[in-house]
Amino acid sequence: MSLPVVAVVGRPNVGKSTLFNRLIGQRLSIVDDTPGVTRDRIYSECEWRGRKFMLVDTGGIEPKTDDKILLQMRRQAQVAIDSASVIILVTDLKCGVTANDYDVAQMLQKCGKPIVLCVNKCDRPGDPDPVFYEFYNLGLGDPVEVSSVHGYGTGDLLDRVTEHLPDEEEDEIDDGAVRVAVIGKPNVGKSSLINAVAGEERAIVTDIAGTTRDSTDTPVENRFGKYIFIDTAGIRRKSRIYENIEHYSVLRSYMAVDRADVAVIVIDAEVGFTEQDSKVAGYAHEQGKACIVAVNKWDAIEKETGTMNKFTEDLKKNLGFMDYVPFVFISAKTGQRLDKMFELINIVKENNAMRISTGRLNEILSYATERVQPPSDKGRRLKIYYMTQPSSKPPTFVVFVNSSELFHFSYQRYLENQIREVFGGLIGTPVRFLIRERDSKDTK
Repeated sequence: MSLPVVAVVGRPNVGKSTLFNRLIGQRLSIVDDTPGVTRDRIYSECEWRGRKFMLVDTGGIEPKTDDKILLQMRRQAQVAIDSASVIILVTDLKCGVTANDYDVAQMLQKCGKPIVLCVNKCDRPGDPDPVFYEFYNLGLGDPVEVSSVHGYGTGDLLDRVTEHLPDEEEDEIDDGAVRVAVIGKPNVGKSSLINAVAGEERAIVTDIAGTTRDSTDTPVENRFGKYIFIDTAGIRRKSRIYENIEHYSVLRSYMAVDRADVAVIVIDAEVGFTEQDSKVAGYAHEQGKACIVAVNKWDAIEKETGTMNKFTEDLKKNLGFMDYVPFVFISAKTGQRLDKMFELINIVKENNAMRISTGRLNEILSYATERVQPPSDKGRRLKIYYMTQPSSKPPTFVVFVNSSELFHFSYQRYLENQIREVFGGLIGTPVRFLIRERDSKDTK
């Protein structure tokens, strides 16, 4: 089930990004006193009292010219309205209620969605400043006093937000199905692929990049199993995102990856591999998702001897950080190799969820260290005591050593390759290592 979205909106320089960072507990969004620093949507998962949601930081609502004040503000406000379950309107105690605050409040009141009014920069504890009571004039109910710098009032703010979140519901169409996010640049044929696997026109298909604005779920059942294909808006480079609504299309694409079991990264065979393909794949890799690369429109490529091999070699070079990922050359138009794609989806999903016993892992570790001795530095040698797997999706291994500094990346890579070799390459899934130092006298 997709997490509800909570959008943080307001005019520039009221402290939205500082509040965003405070609520998620990390410095993710850029903070600066210069209006307009936050230009792209930043989002992160946030949890309060057991409820999880996606918190979105937005750029300040500020018109460029006097002639376009209402138009620009309407566009920004509408983006937040369309994408969010709850909206946090951030205002500034030190500036009081401004004309922009009134205009935004009036637009938000028409949306029919819950709005939590946050009065930021209430930095002094105690009785509210008399200016605070002016914010009741916005007609959005009781404002919440907050100091995003010091953290005052953030708990009360989150309480108000979670009160308005939609009820958690069980996903009725899950039923053990494999969730597959179809991701990639605009116009590579993602919606055509969804229609091909579903056997009907479930998604709008045009030659215009950006037709798909939202993420949609399509249940598919065939001889390979049950699946839920998530069609997503194309992910463009940030410099290419001209329309405000596309910021949220990108957000929803990333959220689709977050809730998927497998990411199918679609590449246009006619265009070839691009830098943006690398970024799209990189996000799925960073999230630890099972992945396959589907090279679409292969039917449109003129073939010669070795064409597929050459394309594969080029992909391997460009996706060196994902050398575990398998490739399949398909055509959504003709249905070419879609069966192979389903087979790979099942394989990489199983590999991503694989569990390896501690005994088996340490057998591999013993063999690997005998074959290639751990590195040393200035007379001190790396000692690896044992290894265990605490979690999967992706397979994550904790390695206990005498010194994390001696455990160089190259030796980690060597151990990963040994594990992959034993278990058929673990194709389609990244592998994570967590290094823990333990003094030798603590080991048995």
